Amino acid sequence: MENEKYSLLNRNRINAISEADKFQLGNYLEVVKAFAKITYQSVYIIDYEGMKFEYVSNNPLFLCGYSSEEVLEMGYEFYFNNVPKEDLELLTVINNAGFDFYDKLPNDEERKLYSISYDFHLKGKHDKPILINHKLTPLFLNEKGTVWKSLCIVSISHNKKAGNATISKQGSSFLWELNLSTKVWISKERLKLKEKELEILLLYAQGLTINQIAEKMFVSPDTVKYYRRKIFEIFEVKNFTEALAFAIDNKII
Repeated sequence: MENEKYSLLNRNRINAISEADKFQLGNYLEVVKAFAKITYQSVYIIDYEGMKFEYVSNNPLFLCGYSSEEVLEMGYEFYFNNVPKEDLELLTVINNAGFDFYDKLPNDEERKLYSISYDFHLKGKHDKPILINHKLTPLFLNEKGTVWKSLCIVSISHNKKAGNATISKQGSSFLWELNLSTKVWISKERLKLKEKELEILLLYAQGLTINQIAEKMFVSPDTVKYYRRKIFEIFEVKNFTEALAFAIDNKII
């Protein structure tokens, strides 16, 4: 366990912050807090200079039965107390591979365009593991281009197991998936839906049934079912609920 702690705590440790670095902060925490009020997801901020949490929203999903103040106080210790050992080892691999990826990017503002997503279990006070999706995106870099503060978003995962690490770039039609065996990031094109497939998924998101969707689109229910099967095949899911979660998670809708 100590090895996992060392790797997690030191991979992106920042030793010093300049006045120029501090100048970029402004009142950004107020913006983050406002965002946390209107999202169903859990929101928190990592500060790599102090290796601590700077802000934790009060959404119960991430808190594992603790208060936001308690999680804020625990900081990284929260992971070591509430993530199962096998997933903690997985997080170490993803963490190191993620920062290896970032280290190869130009030392400029382009690094802020990249976000990482992965799944792991949280067990909490009652020791009932739940699979969550964790997205992390840089908020601030220091003068050397190292990630200083990151915004983290936590939601229920639509996947069946931990892992599923991907890196995406804003505005790009490609993403990178981590091969956990080789620890290599593999580039692939984002999944896309055709116009009718996307329309059907959006109508389902509005709460319409298959018959109502068919009526809305002036097609037969069998046609809707055909496109539904195509959506499930593309996303590799079994039902509309999973398809909708996948689409939202991957910014398809």
